[in-house]
Amino acid sequence: MKEKNSQTKKRSPLNVAMGAAFMMAMAAVGPGFLTQTATFTGQMGANFGFAILVCIVVDIVVQLNIWRIIIVSGKHAQVLANEVVPGLGYVLSALIVIGGFFFNIGNIGGAGLGLNVLFGISPENGALIAAACAIILFLVRNAMLVVDRTVQILAVIKVCILIYILAVTTVPYQSAITHSFAPTTINFYSIVTIVGGTVGGYISFSGGHRLLEGGVSGVNNIKYVNEGALTGIGVASVIRVMLFLAGLAVVMTGAKLDPSNPAATIFKVAAGNFGYKFFGLLLLAAGMTSTLGSTFTSISFLDYNKSKEDHESWRSWVIVLFIAASTAIFYVIGSPAKVLVVVGALNGLILPIALAILLIAATRKKIMGTMYHHPRWLLFTGWIVVLFMAYAGIKTLLSISL
Repeated sequence: MKEKNSQTKKRSPLNVAMGAAFMMAMAAVGPGFLTQTATFTGQMGANFGFAILVCIVVDIVVQLNIWRIIIVSGKHAQVLANEVVPGLGYVLSALIVIGGFFFNIGNIGGAGLGLNVLFGISPENGALIAAACAIILFLVRNAMLVVDRTVQILAVIKVCILIYILAVTTVPYQSAITHSFAPTTINFYSIVTIVGGTVGGYISFSGGHRLLEGGVSGVNNIKYVNEGALTGIGVASVIRVMLFLAGLAVVMTGAKLDPSNPAATIFKVAAGNFGYKFFGLLLLAAGMTSTLGSTFTSISFLDYNKSKEDHESWRSWVIVLFIAASTAIFYVIGSPAKVLVVVGALNGLILPIALAILLIAATRKKIMGTMYHHPRWLLFTGWIVVLFMAYAGIKTLLSISL
């Protein structure tokens, strides 16, 4: 999965940065995000716009911090964690990989459901087809180049579908803007869940690890960190806002969203059976991009020894096992809608832990080098996010226990 030297030389750092940007962005707007956004929009209406706004702000702070720390140090996040406290990297890896695995169940299931909507294939058989396609993409020659291009094409498909849905609905823009900045109610569970589903867990590391494995590292490449991170954040944010507005337009008509598949209801109400088919295409694209993102990033957290000659063969087998196991479990649990919402919340709880570890690493000269100084504004805002997400996470746990 790691790019060979010959391939890395052919691809410019900017090219790799754009691949990283789209991998991060599309990992963030998978089936989990579709389900979470539809669920909370149905429950909260325009007030959910506040959670979206918080998510975008948190996204900017988290991604700029994590990408920069990983690229300047030239080390994967789990290696940095081990250098902060010996053994901490293994704990971080376990948290990320477990969260990524459960999200991947929903990703594969989402792609299978997309094929079901489009062609009438059973969701189980659709999941098998999607899993086989994902495995092939990772195992072909120049795999990461192929993965990057596939993710970018699917991103364009997502945007075009949402543009169409917004064009055929009446969107209450004024209400959305007003409640996004001045909500009448604040639901911490929705904030933790949507942040966890879009920037928590494995997602926050996908872009940084993708850049690193594309051969981009060191202080001299910080400009590519900024360009890649901001591009990815922009793409993901546009899709988030568009989906929220589409859902709000449907909810404001008085339509009730089906709890078993709330996102599908939005498209069906908005554009009938044609819209439902578009939803199937969107769900397939979302499932595939998130499967690629979660698999790549989760497996990168199992990589501690890059000098082994059988490194590529080992990673290939782990990729196959990761995707195959996710697909098998989908057969057992069926519809992953509830799982995606709960795992999103859990990923939101992981975020303050993971970000705190990297912020500590950013201040260690033995890790980052004596000449590098992490920007104070990134440290300051980073710790604010850590404290806010920890607080929101505790509020969420207390509300669940009650």
